[in-house]
Parts: sequence; C-alpha cells; structure tokens
Amino acid sequence: MLVLVVNCGSSSLKFQLIDTNTENVLASGICDRIGLSGSILKYKNNGGVDDKRELTMEDHSQAISFVLEALTDKKTGVIQSLDEIAATGHRFVHGAEYFKDSVLVTDEVIKRFIECTPLAPLHNPANLMGAEACKKLMPNKPMVAVFDTAFHQTIPPKAFVYGVPYDWYEKHKVRRYGFHGTSHKYVSQRAVEFLGLDKKHHKLIICHLGNGSSISAIENGKSRDTSMGMTPLEGLTMGTRSGDIDPGVLEYIAEKEGYSIKELINILNKKSGVLGISRLSSDFRDLLDADLSGNDLARLARQTFAYRVLKYVGAYCAVLNGVDAICFCGGVGENAKFIRGMIVEHLKFLGITLDKEANNVCGKEVVISTKDSPVKVCVIPTNEEIIIARDTREIVAQLG
Repeated sequence: MLVLVVNCGSSSLKFQLIDTNTENVLASGICDRIGLSGSILKYKNNGGVDDKRELTMEDHSQAISFVLEALTDKKTGVIQSLDEIAATGHRFVHGAEYFKDSVLVTDEVIKRFIECTPLAPLHNPANLMGAEACKKLMPNKPMVAVFDTAFHQTIPPKAFVYGVPYDWYEKHKVRRYGFHGTSHKYVSQRAVEFLGLDKKHHKLIICHLGNGSSISAIENGKSRDTSMGMTPLEGLTMGTRSGDIDPGVLEYIAEKEGYSIKELINILNKKSGVLGISRLSSDFRDLLDADLSGNDLARLARQTFAYRVLKYVGAYCAVLNGVDAICFCGGVGENAKFIRGMIVEHLKFLGITLDKEANNVCGKEVVISTKDSPVKVCVIPTNEEIIIARDTREIVAQLG
C-alpha cells in the first residue's frame, strides 16, 4: 500500500510517499514559504533525483498539486497515476482528550479537531489546511489523522493535572497533554527491538531533543509522563522556547517592561530558550562554535539546556522506579555528541559509563554506554512519518 504522509505548517508542507509493505520511502520533500514570495519545492526520490524548483504557491492546495505533479512526472516521478496512492496520512498536533488514537478523517473528526484549535492556535489550522487540500485534489482517497497528543493519553491524572482550581480542568480542559507523541512512540518501540528488551516489561526514558524538545517516561510501551504540557511551551529549555518558568515572572516583567500577555507569550515562544540566553542563536552548532571560541553566554546556554535535560531524566527515573534504557533522538539528540556527553557524564549514579568512541557516531542507531553499564544509553534516529504511514495502513485496511 502506498501512503502519502503530509505534515503541514502555516507556510510549509512536508511530505513522504511510503510503500508500507516494505516501509521504503519512494519520494520526499518540502514545499516552503507557501503564500509568501520565494516559495520553493524541494523534491527527491529513491532513484537519485534531487530537485529544487521555485514555484508560486498561493495556498496549500496549490502546494499539494505541485507535489502530486512531481510524484507522477514522467522524468522525476515514482508513480504513473494518483490511483496508486491508497491513502494520505496527516500529522494533526492537538487532539485534546477527544482522540486517544489515530482515526479516519470524517466530518465529525474535523469538527472535534476545530474545537481543539484554541489549545494549539498556530498548529491545528495549518494541519487542517493540508487535509482540506488533499480532500480537494483526491476526494475519493481515505485520510487518516495521527495526533501528536494521542500517545500521551495514557498518562495518569496525578501526572496530567495541574495544581490549579480543578474547575479549570472540568470547564476548560486545562491539563498536561504532551507532544512529539509520534516520535516518542516510534523511538520507544524501536528501542525495545534494538536493545532486545522484553516487549511487555520495560522502562524507558526518551529524550527528543531538537529546536523543540521533550522527554517522556515510558513503561511497558505506554507513556506515563512527559515534559511538555498543555502547550509545547512547558518543560525543557529549548531552541527559542523558555520551558519551565515561574508564572510570577510574567507579572513582574509585564509591570517593568509594559508587555501584554500576548507579547510575553510570544517572547517565551520565539525569543527565549538557548537563543534568549546566548543572545546569539537557537542552532546548537552555532552555540558550540561560539562556546569553543570563548563565548560565555553560548556556554551557559548549552549548560542550561543539558542541565534541564538531566533534571527531567533524574525525575523520570524516580517516576518509573528504575530504568532499563535512556534514548536520544531529534536533531540535537541524534547529532550533538557534546550535548549527549554532558548529560551522560552526570548519570554515573545509575552505573552508566559513556563509551566516548561510540558517542562520536551521529545520525545512526548506536549504543553510547559501555557494555558493563546496567542502564543502556542509545541514539535512535526518530521516524515520525513511518508511524503515520503504519497507522494509516492499519486503519485503511479495516475499511475493506
């Protein structure tokens, strides 16, 4: 079965065409700057084609049409007809408590998803654009929604409720939801296979570290806690997001600087994190170069990031009452060996010793703890698209 996986942002559309029988990626790419000047389509296939085209894309429907043209193009395409695509799988970010699993997209699902928009005003409308564009151009193809929040719906109330009036939860669904669910799901499943753990009895800590970062505590394949909250702003210090912060800071800075709540939230989302601390960049490669050149704030930003990760790892060891393995994924987790090293070096209380030679490997599956370490530490590149494709295949197959 061929599944077209679509991941829409407000001005971007990432895609992969996956053969779910073999899980091979036949083609992939991104439409960037949709609705803006200088929009571009980057496309590559498994036959060696790597193409880049500047195209006018007024909306997501037009972007999808260019993707479909590229997939069926006589020179660069990988299929002869759109009939070969069995279904489309869509990344939907916030499903609140409505969606605990991936679902077939129906009018009722869309209605419920729109109701979740206030919880993710930047992401949900963009996700919906992609689904509507595919429905317009391929009206007879089934669509499946895969939610970032679904995997974390197994978190117990004691972990998801906030210390605020319970009315806020009952009336407005204020609670921890968690994100990066497809990544945590893939890496936790793959870690069990890769490390040869018991499928029914295991304890994992997954560190999805990138510009957006989150950590989860996984017990026997189910999420028990995660660092992001009602929004992706809670938790770790990230690329541009503050992560955990004393709420009293908002009132204090509002009075000092005259900011509105909306302005403060924008600063916490887009101008904070390692960018805000370093005054330099949200890119960890830039921070490493600056650190090695003697930039004290770049060093502080890197240390703060690693320290926050370490605190959550320690906390989740307690939550799980032990841990079998700690896994790194995401752009930083998979490639920033110095950050991994800073974190693992402080886990000696678990009996972990860093294998420095193995830690030099980037972007590949590798165990970076020594063989005698009772708790394994590994790097597993995430693959959110394959989870979307698998879920889509499973649901569509049930349609008969």
